[in-house]
Amino acid sequence: MSEKKLRWGVLGCAGIAKRAVIPGIQQSQSGIVAAVASRGIDKATETAGQFGIEKAYASYEELLADKEIDAVYIPLPNHLHKEWTIRAAAAGKHVLCEKPIALNAEEAKEMAEACAQAGVLLAEAFMYRYHPRYEMVKDAIRSGEIGDIRGIHGTFTFNNAKDAGNVRYRKEWGGGSLYDVGCYPISAARLILEQEPEAATAHAFFSPEHDDVDMMLSGLVEFAGGVALSFDCGMWASGRNTLEIVGTDGRIEIPSAFVARGDESDHFFITSQGGRREVAVPHLNQYALQADAIARSALHGEPLKFPASDAVSNMRVLDACLKSARERVRVALS
Repeated sequence: MSEKKLRWGVLGCAGIAKRAVIPGIQQSQSGIVAAVASRGIDKATETAGQFGIEKAYASYEELLADKEIDAVYIPLPNHLHKEWTIRAAAAGKHVLCEKPIALNAEEAKEMAEACAQAGVLLAEAFMYRYHPRYEMVKDAIRSGEIGDIRGIHGTFTFNNAKDAGNVRYRKEWGGGSLYDVGCYPISAARLILEQEPEAATAHAFFSPEHDDVDMMLSGLVEFAGGVALSFDCGMWASGRNTLEIVGTDGRIEIPSAFVARGDESDHFFITSQGGRREVAVPHLNQYALQADAIARSALHGEPLKFPASDAVSNMRVLDACLKSARERVRVALS
């Protein structure tokens, strides 16, 4: 007898859904993409045909009314995350919502409460955290090989500035580089240090050509013990996605920290008193791993590896960074 599969519906035909998440769920051990919805039947039908998905719906409401769907993935623009997460919860669906989970921490808290009241799961789609290399990195830190952590530096930048109609360049829709990619190094620092920050300071280039969203932002996020994350993120800059963890006796470098290509570029490096060595990691699809982790919770009651409260906490740091950049002040976090 085959194991029960989690039946997914996808609300929207965004690029990230088609490029990564739908294929990831289809490659997972315990998930099936059973339906896709768009604001019109043509796009939904085209996407369903492209991926061999059984059902196509002309509205998000129709998909949520499908009693055979167990969970939904929401890749919609950021300003729609709250509405459709709450509506999905009311329909009894578990939710995987794209990052950032919301426009602010208050929205994220409302979403978490709605899902808790409905008895459904809510997870933020930080796929990189499900790849075993981050446990490998943490194991190396715990072993004492690089000594005590003194600082973390992260980057995530790309150049898409010519795509003037992109939803990332709509301020009211939650556009900007901090929301789109700066959330990754912030999430990673919290994951590695296993604590919440005390304060944040950020400086940004707000582009009048792009609805005044932050096209480049540099930040300093303060943790206890004098440890800080320094990071930069951008959508009008040369591409990078790196993480460096500096300790008293060595450092760990992850050249492709958030994008896993399934080849040698996913490996990381440790430099310590014994020299520099490359650490090979398994070639795995982190989107499939994410889908399997959520399925274990939805189908078998396993606690979520990253509960909804983690998404609320990450959003608080994003709120602080954006406030700091807009107002040119240091923002304390309780």
